[in-house]
Amino acid sequence: MVLKYTFKNALRGLKTNKSRSALTILGIVIGITAIMIVMSLGRGAQDLILSQIQGQVGSKVIEIAPGRQPKGPTDFLAIFSDSLKQKDYEALEKKSNVPHAEDIMPLVFGSESISYGSETYRATIYGVTDLACRLYNTNVEEGRFFTNEETKIYADLVVLGSKVKEELFDNNEALGQKIKIKGKNFKIIGILPKKGQGIVNFDDTVLVPYTTAQQYIFGIKHFNHLIVEADSEENIIQTVEDIKITLRNSHNITDPDKDDFQVTSQADAMKMVSTITNILTLFLAAVAAISLIVGGVGIMNIMLVSVTERTHEIGLRKAIGATEKDILLQFLLEAVALTAIGGIIGIILGTIFSFVTALILSKFANLDWTFTFPLSAAILGVVVSAVIGLVFGLYPAKKAASKSPIEALRYE
Repeated sequence: MVLKYTFKNALRGLKTNKSRSALTILGIVIGITAIMIVMSLGRGAQDLILSQIQGQVGSKVIEIAPGRQPKGPTDFLAIFSDSLKQKDYEALEKKSNVPHAEDIMPLVFGSESISYGSETYRATIYGVTDLACRLYNTNVEEGRFFTNEETKIYADLVVLGSKVKEELFDNNEALGQKIKIKGKNFKIIGILPKKGQGIVNFDDTVLVPYTTAQQYIFGIKHFNHLIVEADSEENIIQTVEDIKITLRNSHNITDPDKDDFQVTSQADAMKMVSTITNILTLFLAAVAAISLIVGGVGIMNIMLVSVTERTHEIGLRKAIGATEKDILLQFLLEAVALTAIGGIIGIILGTIFSFVTALILSKFANLDWTFTFPLSAAILGVVVSAVIGLVFGLYPAKKAASKSPIEALRYE
């Protein structure tokens, strides 16, 4: 009963100065709103990236990259390596070395200028094999893809992404035409469908046989990546181990810490992406939470002013029997109520802004962005708001409770 009466007194005190109470909780509202937006958009970004990985690259795909896995700033240059060679490709192709590998595809890439007549466009060139369509879940919309036999004979054929075709040919026919890359003519045999931005933006790419890309475009004998597809998801872990053993034997490496290559499955890639996005989201949320501290200081300041203004009221309550505990509890409840109300408003506003942002990104930015309500952030927001109310309301409440009733009654 005493607690209920104290709570009513606390609410009555807040209602007395509605405008001041509203301005006081503004810092809390802004802080909680910012945290909700950051957490919601962070989760949405994570879901988008993971769905892109799953949709564009099969779950059984394993990627081999050259260079040592960086373990510190001094290892940064180790990722720029030409350690993947033809002998590695041939070793991995042997069933005796990697029995669960269903397919393997070399990959080279880089950016080059492409020209047709007076039109010039800079695009990303990918040197691949005919396996690219299946491994990257895409296919030609017009024409055809180059064959494995054409790859072996260094054929000067290309498949254009939709944006490249549009930039060079506009609405004109592109199939059968010839474009120039580094002064060499290449015949267009296929056009990719428009897919939009993804892990690999195929709209802005030119696909050529990897042998042709090595020999005539990039002038290299190594691979930028090797793509391996396991025969089943159950055998991915074993396939990764077989790949590592095969490459160590090929490179005469006995110490695994000295591997000059990196092997990553899609599960590893998704785990890495989740870790990175979670860290970034938490970092941004922590930055946004600084405004909660500012809001807490504002609440403490206003509560001190309130204590001074209500000195006579405190003296009167003590004179009729209120204890220091009752006074302390009343002012603490006022501070907690202020922050809790601010937290609830912040959660509502954060949810609305996050939903609207997700809607704009999905409708106008052509992204498969879904709204996610961050329940953990909402719970954290309410809890943190209450804690801030307790922490920053404690000093003003103690000051109010320690006032002498006689001196308080004399205060004007």
